[in-house]
Amino acid sequence: MKHKGRYGPYGGFYVPEVLIPALEEIEAAFERFKNDPEFYEELGALYADYAGRPTPLYYARRFSETVGFAVYIKREDLLHGGAHKINNTLGQGLLARYMGKTKLIAETGAGQHGLATAIVGALFGMQTKVFMGCTDVQRQNVNVHKMRLMGAEVIPVEGGTGTLKDAINDALRYWTAHVSDTFYLFGTAGGPHPYPSVVRYFQEPIGRETRRQCLDKIGRLPDLVAACVGGGSNAIGIFSGFLDDPQVQLIGVEGGGKGLDTRQHCATLAKGSVGILHGSRTYLLQDENGQIHETECISAGLDYPGVGPEHSYLKDTGRAKYVAVTDEEVLDVFDLFCKTEGIIPALESSHALAWIYRQKGRLSQDTLAVVNLSGRGDKDIGIVEQHRPLGEGLL
Repeated sequence: MKHKGRYGPYGGFYVPEVLIPALEEIEAAFERFKNDPEFYEELGALYADYAGRPTPLYYARRFSETVGFAVYIKREDLLHGGAHKINNTLGQGLLARYMGKTKLIAETGAGQHGLATAIVGALFGMQTKVFMGCTDVQRQNVNVHKMRLMGAEVIPVEGGTGTLKDAINDALRYWTAHVSDTFYLFGTAGGPHPYPSVVRYFQEPIGRETRRQCLDKIGRLPDLVAACVGGGSNAIGIFSGFLDDPQVQLIGVEGGGKGLDTRQHCATLAKGSVGILHGSRTYLLQDENGQIHETECISAGLDYPGVGPEHSYLKDTGRAKYVAVTDEEVLDVFDLFCKTEGIIPALESSHALAWIYRQKGRLSQDTLAVVNLSGRGDKDIGIVEQHRPLGEGLL
């Protein structure tokens, strides 16, 4: 256990002894290079010229008219690779290169982090392995194909439910035996210290840009900011820009699956209890004996029984509110947003949009809401068609 990287009682460093030197090496390099002018300049150029930052803040007019208040969308879906994940992989990948590492490994659920890692591996000429649950390999085969096109080796994980939790387990086991030349490019704002701090840092441009864009374009800060939460990297990225603005309500939206009255959900903060998972003390879904619950969610990227430790702290302090929406609500709003805005949202991001739609008739027409559209939904069209025949929706 390690006392650094704490968010109140959450976070920490609960790992096998063999990984402690590797994590301390990453921590030391991160603290050194994040303040290095050459590193900062190179990362800034990659964000701008390769990834496509800054991303726009878009007024969703027809969707706003439908819900009865103003909804602005932070367009992370327009980034290279189709999601916010590239912010983190460019940062960690560059860090790995500065550290002299030659190989990357990563875990992935929906495939967006795996794809973003494969992109960076190709960009920097680094051998890349991506661990992915066999269930997710099947339901996210488009991203699997893209990863292989980039030269990455995709390793299906058969254990457990074949989802993100199991991919992380195998990635950690592999890293234990290959720490000398391999950098574990962790995908979400969870895991052992220093990963929650590292991922947050590389996702903070979302929040900085959004805050500035609200003031420049609208002339004031929003009343609320909503983002989906699985592990929580896109949410902590946008929340970071508003944590010191108490008048801005922060809403994290989890996967309610088939409903919170069943175990077929991923609502860790809404229904979980405190424990240790993947090297971090945080809220997680577990039984009275500490055994991890199997999770089920229409969105592979949210299909995870834990959450980043900073979100646990924000829940306990009341600075952020965490809610859950069902698969049916997500499918409804996916269809609606496509038809009103001509934008295909990722099923992950559609959770945040579904909560916004739920507020129809409940919030004043003067309300100003911002939603982080963390990714685009091209990867999810097959899943949607399995659950909802074309044309069955709110419109």
